Amino acid sequence: MAIRPSARWRARVDEEATELAAGTRSPSDAFLTELFPESLLVATDEALRAFELNVEVLRDQDDEQVFEAIKCVVLVLNEINEEHDGAGYETQEREELCLYIDHTLMEHGIDVPALAARRGISRTEITDDWRAW
Repeated sequence: MAIRPSARWRARVDEEATELAAGTRSPSDAFLTELFPESLLVATDEALRAFELNVEVLRDQDDEQVFEAIKCVVLVLNEINEEHDGAGYETQEREELCLYIDHTLMEHGIDVPALAARRGISRTEITDDWRAW
């Protein structure tokens, strides 16, 4: 199963905290709790968990229902990003979120390249209609 980006981000925050506590990282080099505040991690994790649940039932559904699930998660992620002053998801995080959406769909039997092709877009564009981050 695809690992949620929020889980990876949390692991990085925890690792940084451990290094700070052990004295192996200088406080001046610590920034991950600022980059990934708890509110961002929790909200993102909840949004992605809801997406997973939505996708579980999509295996035999039509394209519009799949795109509706994509739209739903992207709009929630837009809100989370806005709640964090439009800086919740930087370039790397955006890429991780898009890959997670793609991989989650594929893991649930949805042929993402074919899905995108039927809409006349590339697989990297499946979130573009709604994504503001």
